[in-house]
Amino acid sequence: MSEREDVQKKILDEAERLGKGDAFRFSCRPGVSCFTNCCSDVNIVLTPYDILRLKKRLGVDSKQFLDEFTVSPFTKEQTFPVVMLKMREDDEKSCPFLGTREEGCTVYEDRPWSCRMYPVGKASPPEDAAGEEEFFFLMKEEHCKGFEEATDDWTVGGWMDDQGVADYDRFSEGFKEIVLHRLVREGVELSPRRMEMFQQAFYDLDTFRSFVFESSFLEKFEIDDEEQEAMRTSDEALLEFSPRWLRFALFGDVTAVSIKEHILEAKREDLRRTGKLK
Repeated sequence: MSEREDVQKKILDEAERLGKGDAFRFSCRPGVSCFTNCCSDVNIVLTPYDILRLKKRLGVDSKQFLDEFTVSPFTKEQTFPVVMLKMREDDEKSCPFLGTREEGCTVYEDRPWSCRMYPVGKASPPEDAAGEEEFFFLMKEEHCKGFEEATDDWTVGGWMDDQGVADYDRFSEGFKEIVLHRLVREGVELSPRRMEMFQQAFYDLDTFRSFVFESSFLEKFEIDDEEQEAMRTSDEALLEFSPRWLRFALFGDVTAVSIKEHILEAKREDLRRTGKLK
């Protein structure tokens, strides 16, 4: 476990739980002595919407972005692939989007969710977790002087509004629906093929779009014309569809997408022929 993971675990175990109306004082700007120190040697897990925003900002497709700017470490304990920002191979292991100390972040308007939220952390229980509620907490790390040199007063909700978190949170809901799914928490193991489906539908949107529109996908599933057109031209619309597809593809949820009647009838006929359906 890294130093930051140790700190985060300690915070989750011991820190005060905050709501959106709770106040704190913090500043992060040029002139604060530690400015950009947190942009090196750090594990930044990217969400699907992080990747969508960053690949658009850089003018590359999703596969190129994943190849050039990310790593996907995997351990046998993981259920799903994790995509992390790849640090530069310099002595500081700095973020690839870090400019000079005066410039700071060169993709600031499209920076990842975790960069926007810092120093506020968020803990979200599964939707069906009885009695558990979302809460926030402050990450006070030794390298960060933003609390010591603070001139700005915030509430948790005010900080999130100022940092533009709303769209990131909106697009994270479908992602959380999959990774916190009841079957996942019960220990279901996904095949390599299903792991690939997850990776593609959430992270590699340009390849996923090709799968939807250049395979037999639309011959099998009912997607209305308006939604098809949106998915064809909008990464956001495609990302909104991804969790519906994955609920079906990973967990067999037939209510997530509608299968065309001729496909269902062919399946029924096959089951009758094999004696599995009377």
